[in-house]
Amino acid sequence: MKDLQIPKIYTIKKTPKESLEKWFKLMTVGRAIDEKAPNYLKQAIGWSYHAPFAGHDGIQLAVGQHFEKNRDHIFLYYREMLTALSCGMTSEEIILNGISKANDPSSGGRHMSNHFAKPEWNIHSVSSATGNHTLHAVGTARAIKYYGEKTVAISGQGESSVSEGYVYEAITGADKEQLPVIFVVQDNGYGISVPKKDQTANRKVANNFSGFKNLRIIHCNGKDVFDSMNAMAEAKRFAIEESKPVILQANCVRMGAHSNSDDHLLYRSSAERNYVIDYDPLAKFRRLLLRYNRFSEEELLAIEADVKAEIKVSHKAAMRAPDPDPASIYDFVISDPVVSEKYPDGLHSEKGEKKKLITALNETLKTEFRHNPDTFIWGQDMANKDKGGIFNVSKGLQQEFGDKRVFNAPIAEDFIMGTANGMSRFNNKIRVVIEGAEFADYFWPAMEQYIDTSHDYWRSNGKFTPNITIRLASGGYIGGGMYHSQNIEGSLVAIPGVRIVYPSFADDAAGLLRTAMRSEGLTMFMEPKALYQDPKASTVVPDDFEVPFGKARIRKDGDAATIITYGNTTHFCLEAAEKLMEEGINVEVIDLRSLIPLDEETIINSVKKTNKVLIVHEDKVHGGFGGELSAIINEKAFEYLDAPIRRVGSPFTPVGFNRILEKAVLPNTDLIYNAIKDLISY
Repeated sequence: MKDLQIPKIYTIKKTPKESLEKWFKLMTVGRAIDEKAPNYLKQAIGWSYHAPFAGHDGIQLAVGQHFEKNRDHIFLYYREMLTALSCGMTSEEIILNGISKANDPSSGGRHMSNHFAKPEWNIHSVSSATGNHTLHAVGTARAIKYYGEKTVAISGQGESSVSEGYVYEAITGADKEQLPVIFVVQDNGYGISVPKKDQTANRKVANNFSGFKNLRIIHCNGKDVFDSMNAMAEAKRFAIEESKPVILQANCVRMGAHSNSDDHLLYRSSAERNYVIDYDPLAKFRRLLLRYNRFSEEELLAIEADVKAEIKVSHKAAMRAPDPDPASIYDFVISDPVVSEKYPDGLHSEKGEKKKLITALNETLKTEFRHNPDTFIWGQDMANKDKGGIFNVSKGLQQEFGDKRVFNAPIAEDFIMGTANGMSRFNNKIRVVIEGAEFADYFWPAMEQYIDTSHDYWRSNGKFTPNITIRLASGGYIGGGMYHSQNIEGSLVAIPGVRIVYPSFADDAAGLLRTAMRSEGLTMFMEPKALYQDPKASTVVPDDFEVPFGKARIRKDGDAATIITYGNTTHFCLEAAEKLMEEGINVEVIDLRSLIPLDEETIINSVKKTNKVLIVHEDKVHGGFGGELSAIINEKAFEYLDAPIRRVGSPFTPVGFNRILEKAVLPNTDLIYNAIKDLISY
């Protein structure tokens, strides 16, 4: 969509004097802190990361003045100190963030300085991955549209961040869904030291998106207060009234270096540095106020004196503030889950008709969608006539719950994950379920957003937790080969902030899914796709069954040795155990069900009883979760071991496509049987 004429709402002559005074004071406060921040580092007080905003003053003031706290949603990037002040944050709060104090409202000192947030106002916490919060803004805008709010989501970023693929995903997704989101691109010509010409062919990066059907592109002078105010007013009007996205590209200058770890003298000429100083937005605004007789010199000097006094008071208050408590590092890693009163151990004795694992998942999804009307699901192939995902786990959901709660996502895994993060920010009632990829092996493009989401709760100091369940069809035994049969949990277990569950039977699949969907926080729900239709995974499934996280299930009692397993290999272990029973050898089989959190108590108690341990999983032995299990047992139950811990899994090779190759890679009943026999005879 072509740029249209922007109404001139704000001018130097027509703007009320009280507004001009407020703006000048905000700009002066921001610039004073901007210039003071490096001194904190020099004095070893803090602010070890500071990206100066000087040269972006006009657009940042304008964005903040058009943000309505507790209604609009805004995602600031690391250079947006003045935006944060203009949104209503105080100079003391900015300094608390800069020197990483415990009562820093952004993160309590947990996140890098210059990352400003106040989630209770909808100034959202964002990570350091440049531009990745565009996806969060799109997800939030999706919720704004669904719930019929006349508000807007705003994403701030530099022009170089648009080179990131996930920014393209965000903009094209907002365009497709016609969402009320404003992407404010602050173009200062550099990505650290990389000039714009090395980032994009277009001089104006927003013009890369000029062919998008529903997107409005607005250009403004980000150095000029009035042009920026008018452009932001029009952007917000259009986004809300038309329910369509806007890119607002503001032409800025970067008066200083990229950050306090960057030396721009190494790549910018003195002529260029002098040029950008000549275009100082604050100095220009001050001159305008005098030239048009809106203020006298004495009045402006009085405001500047007030600002100086305010900064002094804020500095002293921030310096007196407490530092973070080292013991607090364990707070807010992940939210507490719901606790079942009826099924505290995740066990039941119900009789009746057995259901397949895929049926248990499907019925549980439908039950939970009925239970909570603020539940949503999306992914690839989710809603095409009678199809519900590549394996039909979600079949029938769209027919019952509609295409606003159950819908297809583009083939863009980062978009699927990132917009789930954003939508869950709208309110705490929302529960999002996503098929993160059609196969777990395809989840890797979403890892950038997965990592970001994993530390949202910790990074925000407990102010925001993403309530998301990620469903992934996992594992092999289907003849799928590359990207269809690999296992990824060994790579995921090292990432804090995510619960990881991996059921083996229909009832546990239903119970864990219900607990995940009712709990706050992020859960990775790994589904052994080879067992979807397999009768051996079928069980009776109580309608209200819940399985708590961190509770293993003893599938078979024994005393000769302990087998610890999960997922597909649980069934092979049980088959091997039955074969051993015929020989008079009674082994215990523990189905973990939950990898994180882990039921260490059940594991250690079993080791104390049997004194020998075999760990079995489908994933590679090298780097697999079994190594962590082995280390835990060695540290906490070594004195009870009568033999070295053995592990069975895949060799250090991908899973091949030909069934012969797959069989050579993945563990089976005979391999487990032989391993346990060797262990027992040790």
